[in-house]
Amino acid sequence: MSHSALSAPLTLPCGATLKNRIAKSAMSDSLGDGAGNPTEDQIRLYERWATGGLAVSMIGEVQGTPDFPEKPGNLVLNDQSDHGMFERLARAGATNGAGLWLQLGHAGAMADAPISAPKGPSALDLSGLTCGALSLDEIQALPAEFARTASLAKQRGFHGVELHAAHGFLLNQFLSPLFNKREDAYGGSLQNRMRLLLEVISAVRDAVGPAFPVGLKLNATDQLEGGFAEDEALEVIAAVDKTAVDLIDISGGTYFPGAASSSDRAGSGPYFLDFAARARAKTAIPLMVTGGFKTLAQAESAVAEGKADLVGLARALIVDPDLPSFWLSGAREAPLFPRFHNPPEGGVTAWFTMQITRIAKGEAALGPDELEAAIAAYESRDQARRDVWTARFG
Repeated sequence: MSHSALSAPLTLPCGATLKNRIAKSAMSDSLGDGAGNPTEDQIRLYERWATGGLAVSMIGEVQGTPDFPEKPGNLVLNDQSDHGMFERLARAGATNGAGLWLQLGHAGAMADAPISAPKGPSALDLSGLTCGALSLDEIQALPAEFARTASLAKQRGFHGVELHAAHGFLLNQFLSPLFNKREDAYGGSLQNRMRLLLEVISAVRDAVGPAFPVGLKLNATDQLEGGFAEDEALEVIAAVDKTAVDLIDISGGTYFPGAASSSDRAGSGPYFLDFAARARAKTAIPLMVTGGFKTLAQAESAVAEGKADLVGLARALIVDPDLPSFWLSGAREAPLFPRFHNPPEGGVTAWFTMQITRIAKGEAALGPDELEAAIAAYESRDQARRDVWTARFG
């Protein structure tokens, strides 16, 4: 098969051009310093991934305030941030002609409870998840908050932003009838549940101007009974098509306690390509599909068949940071993924997160037999950073 499909540049509606069709999807790298700022490790990490040949990396997730972080290793970009470190991070991510986008997030009901007071669209008291409800004033302040963070991202030299409306975080919570029980203008009908998302998109675009890339990460489905599902997602995409979004990054699943991950529920191939094919009929906005790409053939065919304009890789780039270069030259078919025997819930995520740290430090790769040690190191680091976060932000 020809490799030209992945090699072709992609020009976004705003006019920015990505040099090829391979992206690093946003992941929680957990490499912030605990006070919301980038670290030397994080700067080296995104330079390393850029050197590997990809077109764009996305850092997940970056908060506008310290009030609703997903993890204590999250970045916080506001007027109190270390702007010099953010600028160094942006420059490192531009190595080798790549781009670096910030994924703008707000964990809402899923905020890390030891360092926040979680609030979502509605108050919930469930096993493993308790949160308050955002007031109407708090909701109406959110578009301006996202817009301020996006504007700072542009000023610090980043190459785009992605709004996080997937995986159970706040903008996804508003879309989901499981989280959103509101009876005002932000709840009830899908039109009301998507209102905040559309307001955020509009505010962000106004803040960054017409030539700066703005992407959207959207769930195809929450994979939860009674949650946000494919037919509603298609309606949201049709509404987003009328906005000035440059890229829709399709993913799925949620970090709702006890929910299976996409990789637990999907088959051996890319998880959301069939949905992307349906979405193509609803929008002319370029589509990125994230999740489950394990072989060159899968990535090539997704782009060649027009189901995806951009292929989003996550764990594949943790086990093989140079994979884009190998795929673009046709020199490698698939990365070698580790196999774990009966890992505990969250254990595989911990292993991959600690392997990210190995890449950042230039150290030898973890082995799958080091799972238990990786989990312990992951949990210990999070706790240490919670202490720093609390000291910094209160």
